[in-house]
Amino acid sequence: MLKYIGKRLLQLIPVLIGITFLSFAMMRLAGGDAVTYMYENAGSVVSQEVIDQTKKEYGLDQPFLVQYGRWLAGMVTGDMGTSYVSGQKVYDTFMEKLPATILLTVSSMIVTMLTAIPLGIFSAIRHNRWSDYLIRFLSFIGNSAPNFFAALILMYVFSVKLGWLPVITSENIAASLVLPTLTLAIAMAAKYIRQIRAAVLEELNKDYVTGARARGVRGSVIIWKNVLRASMLTIVTLMALSVGSLLGGTTIVESIFMWDGVGKMAVDAITMRDYPVVQVYVAWMAVIYVAVNLITDIVYHYLDPRVRLGGEQG
Repeated sequence: MLKYIGKRLLQLIPVLIGITFLSFAMMRLAGGDAVTYMYENAGSVVSQEVIDQTKKEYGLDQPFLVQYGRWLAGMVTGDMGTSYVSGQKVYDTFMEKLPATILLTVSSMIVTMLTAIPLGIFSAIRHNRWSDYLIRFLSFIGNSAPNFFAALILMYVFSVKLGWLPVITSENIAASLVLPTLTLAIAMAAKYIRQIRAAVLEELNKDYVTGARARGVRGSVIIWKNVLRASMLTIVTLMALSVGSLLGGTTIVESIFMWDGVGKMAVDAITMRDYPVVQVYVAWMAVIYVAVNLITDIVYHYLDPRVRLGGEQG
């Protein structure tokens, strides 16, 4: 297992280099002058000489490969660079935004799993009955509605009409967390209910379930001890995919609710051509997905004997 983990971590190196190089190139090909944008956003009018001097200070007058090489060398030594807009260290800015994104990730995953797992199992057990049709219909509606649409509906009902919750993030973090959490949980839970239902239905139709019922084993024992355990691979896969995307920052939801997380930071950085911040965000996304996939593979190893046996034989 340790050898496998080490191998996967080594694979992260070319992935990071490739992704960051492509993003670095795409930002340069997109056009626009980062220094000019920086002064425009600050509301300053400066001469071309000042712009050229600023470019020299940031190393933007160097050839593309030299710029990328300097940035990559800085990343290896722990220097993520300085923001063109705020003038702060990118590392400090990133670490300041990360806790908000982690909090939103944890809260939305908890609500999603507490909703999707019971409803998915119940829908499978009540297969082709009115309750199953109702759950499937509601999950279809939730899965079809874009995040921004669900956010607007929730804001209109709970903020504008009822006045229970703030429209955007306020000093009351607990109250401000509710709407973005529900917005994310609605879409994820709607998708997961259908997938968990399909996984449980597949298990219910297998021979070991029929045999357990023939031996007089209670239905609740079959569901919670056997079927749910066999369906855990599907649930773990769903959680892994969601955690990866959520930790990367849900840009639309964070921007709508002014939630000061990594996603909103990335949108602001792209808008203002703040290249060092964008590059760190891209590198973070790559690390997150590789790390989540690695953790998922390790969990598979312990959940599924077939994976362990396959690894030992290989």
